[in-house]
Parts: sequence; structure tokens; C-alpha cells
Amino acid sequence: MHTQTVSTDTARYARTIEASKRIRWDIDRDVIRGRRFDFAHTFLPDGLSLADELTFLEADERRLLSQVQGRTYANMFALVERFIGAKMLELSRDHSLGDQTALEAVVRVTDEELKHQELFRRIEHLIADGMAPGYRFDVNPNDVAAFVLGKCHWAVMALTCHIELFSQAHYRASIDTADGLSPLFKDVFLFHWKEESQHAIVDEMEWVRADAGLATLAERDAAVDDLIALVQGVDGILQAQAAADAAYFATTANIGSEAHRADVHATVLKAYRWQYIMSGAMHPRFQQVLASLVDGAQMRRIQEALAPLAHAVPRRAGVVQAMTTVH
Repeated sequence: MHTQTVSTDTARYARTIEASKRIRWDIDRDVIRGRRFDFAHTFLPDGLSLADELTFLEADERRLLSQVQGRTYANMFALVERFIGAKMLELSRDHSLGDQTALEAVVRVTDEELKHQELFRRIEHLIADGMAPGYRFDVNPNDVAAFVLGKCHWAVMALTCHIELFSQAHYRASIDTADGLSPLFKDVFLFHWKEESQHAIVDEMEWVRADAGLATLAERDAAVDDLIALVQGVDGILQAQAAADAAYFATTANIGSEAHRADVHATVLKAYRWQYIMSGAMHPRFQQVLASLVDGAQMRRIQEALAPLAHAVPRRAGVVQAMTTVH
């Protein structure tokens, strides 16, 4: 694939640089500020955790489930930002002897993704200090990165754009508006959102640039195959982590009923598929860009691959509307 010859929108890259400079933040000075987590607060709101769908749980149990999912939420972002940063570093070579504004924009994304990885490593340690032992997040970020980066540029940038769009939607539609959330947890994702807003713009431009390098229908078909394989890979990670988190929660909360434990597992898996796949796939900007790059048959293949996960869309229409109309 030869994307070096594709023209770039220098002015649009420049706007992301200006925004990056304006909102630049520091982990200790601006985000953590010497604080620790107060476990009397909820971490991940119901609009994402779906904890309120488990009506047999008491309030403190729902709060614990939100904290378990919030811990995984931070770890998942640390996981995906490993391959996103590596991909951006790779793509910077396309611009290194060309548009220097585009080069700076892409390098800034790489730098910020490295900072985000550090932030989420710090958050994992802070949460671990206040939670019962037994939590596991055994996904190796380098193994995941090797799998993802083995796919074509088009598919990797599609997945990356999807991730950074849903991270914005989650914050603006759910985390920012929720009552009773941990102030530190909310601040982590406020500052994360500020930089991800610029990243999604760069992602989109790099995805479109990658698309311009596809010369034949067969190449685009193969790119769609790669995207479907990436979504299936993400779902495999979610299935394993949902099982681990549900078991940890059920043990920690002393959920004795096998039926209730099964319901917890099913709900956590549903929540993770909503958080990490469907909320991004349904995002209007993602759908708009995707539709502009694929034909009808290719779009149907993507929709068919997502169809088994459609059950994960919450029953509450207001949640879906809020999450999928935020830009």
C-alpha cells in the first residue's frame, strides 16, 4: 500500500496541533493531584456498566460492580493505546519527508498516547490499593498489538477511529453527566477526552488516506475482512475479561446463587460489548465515514459480523440516543 502520494489536508492537521498545544495537561499536576480513589463512589456509570439491569443487587453491590468495570475500563484503554501509539509512529514515516504539519500532528498523537498509557498504569495501581485481591487483567498488550498491527493500514485505522470516537461519546454522554461518580475517576476521563477529541480527527484523516491507497475492489474486500477479524479479536478479549470480572465480583460480593452469578456474567459481557464494540459501531461519524469508503456489499458483510452482538445495545432508548448522537 502506497499512501505517501495521497494529498493531505494541512489546515485540518494544523487545527489539531493548535488544540493539542492549548489543552496540554500533566498527569500529576492536572489529573491525579495527589488524590486517591474513594470507594464510597461509583466509578463507571450505569449507562456504560449496565449494573442497574441487575435488579437483585443492592446499592453497594452495584457500586462495587461499577468499580470492577471501571478498573477494566482503564486497563482496556491502556491496552489499545499500546497499538495505537505504535501505529501512529509507523504512519509518521509517511509524512517525514512530506507535509511537516501532518507529521507534527501524528507525532503529537503518538506522544499523547504514551502519556495516556502511563496515566492508566498509574490508575491501575491506585485502584488496586483499595480493592480486594483477586482481580485479573491478563491480556498482554504487546501480543494484542502484534495481532492488530498485522492487519492492513485501512483496518487498523478503522478500528482506531472507532475506539477514539466511542471514548468521546462515553465521556460526554455518560461519564460527564452522571451523578455520584468518583471525582478522580471523572477527571481521568475528562482529561483523556480532551486529547482524544483531536486524535479522532487525525485517525479519520489517516483512515481516508489509507483508503486512497487501495487500488482494487479485491484490496478493499481484504481490508474489510481484516476489520471484521479485528472486531472478532476484540470480542474474544471481552469474553475472557467478562468471565474474569464477573467471577471476581461474584466472589467479592458473596453472590451465592448460581442463577444470579450467571446473570452477572451475561450482563458484564453485554456491557463490554456495548462499551467497546457497539457504541462505536453505532456512532454517527463512524457510520458516515465507513459508508463513504465501502460499497453496499461490503457494508452488509460488516453489519452481518456485528449482528450477533446487537443484543448488547441497552434496552433503554435514552441511553442509546445519547451515546450515539454525541459528536
